[in-house]
Amino acid sequence: MSQMATMPRNPIIVIPARLASTRLPGKPLADIHGEPMIVHVWRRGIEAGIGPVVVACAEPEIADAVTKAGGQAVLTRPDHPSGSDRIYEALRTVDPEGKHDAVVNVQGDLPTIAPETIRAAYELLETEGVDIGTLAVEITDASERGNPNVVKAVVERAPGAATGRALYFTRATAPTGEAPLLHHIGLYAYRTPALARFVSLPPSHLEQQERLEQLRALAAGMRIDVAVVDAVPLGVDTPADLARARVLLGR
Repeated sequence: MSQMATMPRNPIIVIPARLASTRLPGKPLADIHGEPMIVHVWRRGIEAGIGPVVVACAEPEIADAVTKAGGQAVLTRPDHPSGSDRIYEALRTVDPEGKHDAVVNVQGDLPTIAPETIRAAYELLETEGVDIGTLAVEITDASERGNPNVVKAVVERAPGAATGRALYFTRATAPTGEAPLLHHIGLYAYRTPALARFVSLPPSHLEQQERLEQLRALAAGMRIDVAVVDAVPLGVDTPADLARARVLLGR
């Protein structure tokens, strides 16, 4: 079987969003040039050209903002422990017959993400046997190497290769040696059966120790491939981030 034959044929993008945020309360509805931030993220998903885009909302205010802009939103339980659980509930609501064979999970706080960055995660599913695709950027700032808030992807890849297979994710400085470290970006593309399996699994021990849910998939023997992209997309978590997003999206 060729690699291309395994490519999902009917993908969907699902964007989880909730109002709860300690550093920037109500951030999905934060105004950026007259539109809520979540609407900008929805537009980036549309621009990726992968498939339909749905926002999985924890609160009706977010759903109202998305539908007012012409998008599709699904109201989900507010108490989901993770975005993965939220997108799976939304997927089952909009696709009860299971027609979508891949799901791209784009975080709801990435209003400036490039469409090609979203596509890079999805395109990893072209390879037979890949359950989940995700992204990383080579670390160039020395301060990030030892920063536990910067998650490192430990990836087996040939020197200079744009993709490779993830062996581990950690908040520690890893691996050792002179090669560049990789800053993991939490954007995922799942084959739909892989997502269904993932959310059914209990948290793994290392997942709880590192506070990284993707380790649950590796512990269960699932294959995660990583595409190395040029830049970490701006995640809006603080008022300063929001100000920067407004500048980057300036008109």
